[in-house]
Amino acid sequence: MLILVFITRIFMNHLYFGDCLDVLKQLKDENPQPFIDLIYIDPPFNSKRNYNVLFESIDIKDANSQKQAFADTWSNYEYVDTLNELMQIDRDLYTVLNTFHNLKSISDSAVAYLTTMSIRIWYMHKLLKDTGSFYLHCDPTMSHYLKFLCDMIFNERNFRNEITWQRTNTHNDAKQGRKAFGNVVDIILFYTKSDKNIFNQQYLVHNEEYVTSFYKFQDKDGRKYSLGDLGAPGGEEKGNPYYEFLGVKKFWRYSQENMKKLYERGLIIQTKPGTVPRLKRYLDESKGIAIQNIWTDIRPLQAGQKEKLGYPTQKPETLLERIILTSSNEGDVVADFFCGCGTTIAVAQKLNRQWLGADISHLAIRLIIKRLTETYGQGIKHNIKMHGLPKDIGSAKMLAQETEGG
Repeated sequence: MLILVFITRIFMNHLYFGDCLDVLKQLKDENPQPFIDLIYIDPPFNSKRNYNVLFESIDIKDANSQKQAFADTWSNYEYVDTLNELMQIDRDLYTVLNTFHNLKSISDSAVAYLTTMSIRIWYMHKLLKDTGSFYLHCDPTMSHYLKFLCDMIFNERNFRNEITWQRTNTHNDAKQGRKAFGNVVDIILFYTKSDKNIFNQQYLVHNEEYVTSFYKFQDKDGRKYSLGDLGAPGGEEKGNPYYEFLGVKKFWRYSQENMKKLYERGLIIQTKPGTVPRLKRYLDESKGIAIQNIWTDIRPLQAGQKEKLGYPTQKPETLLERIILTSSNEGDVVADFFCGCGTTIAVAQKLNRQWLGADISHLAIRLIIKRLTETYGQGIKHNIKMHGLPKDIGSAKMLAQETEGG
């Protein structure tokens, strides 16, 4: 008897302290094959402000060293070295970014940001499986540049969506003299490694107004239904069948055999002879409304919410739940290389995904450990492998206190 032995990759949840570029290079060296199913990143926007707010809002002795670590990574003066590094691994990316560098119309800070992001996204692409997906959370000031660069890295045919998330209801800068409409949205760019990507369609529950407007009919047993079109858009060009059904000749969505079966089941209605037949769609069989690329139903975190941790750029768990449920399955590996306060990690843990996270601040690492242990208990630390070495004694002591087994 032939016995086949399969060796599976044993994966423990991993948390990396340090610059994600170093982490990405290490992971690429250690893993000859791509192994990540989903990457979501919410990097700092083209500003140091958000991170400095974090460092200054927490009472620690080494806040200055943490600010310096962040500043060194995103420095306008260091990006030329990164640009030269890109020249060795991706000549096209280098050419575009070097052109930006030579243009007076684009600021040095913008080019520094785009260069810093490009090399990191390049390595993320290398770690992503063929069935994998990539989500980049950004703001409208940089999203158009980032999309162009992601088109180059992922190939423009693997661009899936520009998702608009309405993160707040109002934002009025008029009192500060700004002469423009308030910006209430973030942009999330959605790419895949190939056309084999995992995609689990998510749905919104029908609201009462929608049900009243569209499910106007009711069977004798009380089941509500709407009437849908049976005609086939695209006609012959789409390969749809043409035949006569209940006295009406046209292109149909279904084959003649399937139309007959639906009719026999009482699912096709013709209100009077000669009218186009309609298909009954029952409310209790509907999954809801398929989610589109404008997300207005996920509210931002408010002061006083239990989920809120005081992290200035924290995103709601419902946002990450939608992304993770859509583009991964249970047991898959989810990664966030700018994991901040760990929302991606917390949701991945809750949804039975494996995960890895990286952040340059030990404050973020401490916050993630605290977040997980408060939810799952001290025992969860035994399922997390820590990586990285603090660059100062204060950080090392504080990180050790938080990550030691309990």
